[in-house]
Order: sequence, then C-alpha cells, then structure tokens
Amino acid sequence: MQSSLDTEKPISSGSISGSDSVGFLIGQRVHFVGDTRRIGTVKYVGAVEGYGGIWVGVDWYNGDGKHDGSHNGVRYFEAQGPKSASFVRPHNLSSGFPLLKALELRYHGESTKEEEDEMYVLSASNKRVTIELLGKDKIQNKLSQFEELTSASLAYLGVSSAGPPGHINTTIPRLKELDLSGNLLSDWKEIAAICKELPALVTLNLSYNSMSHDISGMPLLNHIKVVVLNHTGIGWKQVEMLKDSIPLVEELHLMGNKLRGITPLSSDIVHGFDSLRLLNLENNLIAAWDEILKLSQLKRLEQLFLNNNCISHIWYPDHNPLSEPPNSLELLRESFRPFQNLRCLLVGGNKIEDFSSIDTLNLFPNLLDIRLSENPIADPRKGGVPRFVLIARLEKVEILNGSQVSPRERKDSEIRYVRLVMSKCQDPEEIKKLHPRFVELKKFHGIEYEKAATGATGPQKLSSSLISITLKCVAASIGEKVPLTKKLPATITVGKLKILCESFFKIKSVKPKLFIQEEGSPLPTLLDDDMASLIDFGVGNGSIILVEEECQR
Repeated sequence: MQSSLDTEKPISSGSISGSDSVGFLIGQRVHFVGDTRRIGTVKYVGAVEGYGGIWVGVDWYNGDGKHDGSHNGVRYFEAQGPKSASFVRPHNLSSGFPLLKALELRYHGESTKEEEDEMYVLSASNKRVTIELLGKDKIQNKLSQFEELTSASLAYLGVSSAGPPGHINTTIPRLKELDLSGNLLSDWKEIAAICKELPALVTLNLSYNSMSHDISGMPLLNHIKVVVLNHTGIGWKQVEMLKDSIPLVEELHLMGNKLRGITPLSSDIVHGFDSLRLLNLENNLIAAWDEILKLSQLKRLEQLFLNNNCISHIWYPDHNPLSEPPNSLELLRESFRPFQNLRCLLVGGNKIEDFSSIDTLNLFPNLLDIRLSENPIADPRKGGVPRFVLIARLEKVEILNGSQVSPRERKDSEIRYVRLVMSKCQDPEEIKKLHPRFVELKKFHGIEYEKAATGATGPQKLSSSLISITLKCVAASIGEKVPLTKKLPATITVGKLKILCESFFKIKSVKPKLFIQEEGSPLPTLLDDDMASLIDFGVGNGSIILVEEECQR
C-alpha cells in the first residue's frame, strides 16, 4: 500500500533549504525545498500515528498531494481537495527568505531557461513585456549593478519578508516595478516595509500571495500608482482599508478574488480613489449590477473590467424602471453624472441576454469601448444577435469586442439593421419600444417602406432594392473557385440562394451551406433557415457569404 506521507527528497538547487527544526506555524505559507512553485499552507504540526518523529501537514495550492488531511483512518486536518494534502518532514520545507536573497538568486545566480522566460516588466495595462536577453553574461553583468535596476521580476522565488531595515533601499534605490507574485508573503507589514524602502516604486504585483485580511497600520505610500492583487483572497473591505495608504493609485487589479459585492465602509457608494483610472474586477462572482453602481462616482475612472462575472442585467441610474438609485447618488448627480468619464467597459463572459442592457449603454456619457462577447445576447448560436445589430444599437461605440468599428462598418450595420427591423415588424409602437434607434436610423439613411417607382431616385426603397454581395466558395471537396460578386434582391430566401450557388459554382454533388462573414466577428454566422430572407439575417450591401458543404453523416 502506497504511503500518504511525502518522503520524496528535495531537488538539488541553489535555493535555501528549510530549517531542520520544526519552526512552522499553523496557517503559514511554505514551499517545498528546491521547488519554489510548490506552495502550500501548514495545517498541522506533530506526530503521525505509525511513524516516528515530527511531521508537517501541508495543503498544497496546486492540489498535488496524496490525501485529504487524514491518514490510516485518523483525521489530522481538513484539506481543500481529496488529494491536495500530504505530510512532509520539516527539513523538506522552507518558510522562505528575504527579498534581497531572492534578488541575488535571480540575477546573480545561474538562471534556468524557465527563469529567463520570466524576466519581464509590467506594462501600464498589466501585460507582461519580456526583457530581451542580449547575451546571458551581458545581462547578468548589467543587473549585478543593483543600484541601476529599475524593474525586477521575483515571481515564485520564496520571498517571505523584507529583511533587515535599510538594506533594500541601499541596494535597489531606483526600482520602479516589482513583481512579487506567487511568493510566501501574507503580512501587510512586510509589504509596507518593502515599499517604504523603495521611494521610486510605481508598480507592485502581489498576485497569488495569500494576503492577510488585517491591513491596519499601513503607512502612506503615495508613490504607488499600479497595484495588482489578483488571486490574493482579499475582499472589498480590505480594499477600502488599503485605499488611504495608496491615494494616488491609478490602476487596481483584483481578478479572481471571489468578490460578490462592493462593500463601502461608511456609505452606499465608494468614495476616495481620486486618481483611479482603471479597475479590474474580472473573474469574480459579482451578479448584481447594483454592486457596480457603487463605483459610479469614481470621478476619474476610465476603464472598468468586469469580464467573467455573473452579471445578467445592466442599467443606468437615471433610466431603470425597476429600481431607484441610492439617495447619495441623487445628491451627487447634479454635479457629476454616474460613470461620467468611463470610456471602456468590458463585460464579456457574463449572462446578459436582454436588449435593454445593450440600449442602456448609450446613456453612459463617454463610453466608446465595449466588450460583450461570450454573453447570450451576443452569440447568434445561443439565440443572440450578430455584430452588426450590436453596432447599430450602440450609438457611440468605436471598439466592439476588441475590434475597431470603422465608419463604413457602422453605416453598413445601421442600414442592415433598419432593413432587418422593417422586414420583421410593422407596428410603429412595437418598433419604438423594441428598437429605440430605429426611427432615427431610418430617417438618417433615407430608407422607406414603400415600393419604388420605375426610375425613381432619392431615398432607398426596401422592396425593390438590390444588394451587392460577394460569394466565396470555401468547401474543401469543391476546390478553389473565384469569388463572385452578385446583385440580388434583399428579399431572396436562403434556400433560393443555395440553388443559385449550385449554378454559380457548377456544383451538383454537394449540398451547400451558407454563412455570413462579418467584419470584426471571429466566427461566421450560419444562415440556418432556408425560408428566411437575406434581410432576415441582416445581409446587406458588401456582405460576404461563405459557401460551405453540408457534413455527410
């Protein structure tokens, strides 16, 4: 029977080994000696029945263990998973070491390829920009002059403390960007000690450290402008406690912290953060838009990232028939409109499926960049609408789902949208209710209902208009065909177009399947209803139709 005790030997490495004495506390973060990426939390220290000596029970973050905290029927502690824990001898564990020791190991020691791949700096948008190595000896010689170092990546190196006072400041006084993600840090006092000794520090990344919820006594750090706290386990209460220490922060990243709400300490909305321009709340558990509205008075907020939450409905405070805005919002509205400076809102990967949530985005005063992908409303395969409908309904959007909306795409999208509405709905009151921009767009583009007279010029006529479309044959079994541009009635059905494609491309043995390829959309949309017209699918002038073949089963 395989033992559930971890008896593997530590990997030979330049890392500092753990102490031979126990010296571990319950709740302490540790890593396995020789493998600083194998990080866990101490859950038990003591004897294990049937084995001599002292053992440390560790719950590993990556789930790479042997049991759930029990051994031979005896429960020693509760682990996060059925095989995320193991018992380890104390000398095989390390409680980490000071920042400068990690710096020396990283930049003075012999680096592995994996470590070289992690030499990077953080851009203003929290993206990693790899440092180009101009020869290993040259870069290590350059970085040996620590006083000239302006950025350092010390991710997953076992850092657990600031070390002796004064040493960091005299060694790396010019450091501006510091990545400490994936280390053994948890005490905010250690973070404060590090930051106080780095007066030039602008960007601090503490992601994947299990940070304490006690943030009391933090000093003023008015030089910090970018703080990354992804996957640190902190809640909004801790963010509120932290904000007075970082009054000039411009970017705050809080991904993956299981946040369900925004909980201001002393009112119903968030105050402070007077310099905050970007707030990243992606990959959390926020469901109610009311929580997001608590951020609406952040006067300089320009970018709000909410991808991959649980939001199902969006509304603007002035225009929600179901909910009244908080009283404090009423008091502030005269001088500052909610989300007044917000220009980028990313809400991809949520649960939005209603048009009112789309239309309400027009009420945000300066919103130009919107992400809606991976929501039901934006996925035609799940009953949502194609890109052109979203563009037409969003009056000011310039970037949709990461793709620029050109003037031509906007014009084509709005014309296609108007024609689509006219083909499906005749009741003016229903149109006004369901399609708020329809009347405006119809008038702007000069599109009319009635059938055109022979030789007529002027406004476009729906029934008689021909549209120019390009047909591209992409079926593998048919072979390469020259694309064809044809003028066809907008009312032609998909079924009839398929018959025409058989004639155009001289195909008889293959049953065609049609897709519309839209600018800015990653995947083409299937025209899956033979009885529907091209108008019904929003096909318009300049559209590209892909001719594929039906899969043979």
